[in-house]
Amino acid sequence: MIAMFFAQRVILGKTNWADVPSTLQPGVRDVLVESGLKFLIEDEDGA
Repeated sequence: MIAMFFAQRVILGKTNWADVPSTLQPGVRDVLVESGLKFLIEDEDGA
């Protein structure tokens, strides 16, 4: 549920990927990938 919340914030541009708590990033990543929005996830190097 919280992962979905953060995914929506990333989609809407209200939260940067780097600002998503590290403990939630795997779940948020899953939601974004399943939604076809993998491009919103920054590379692991922060690029």
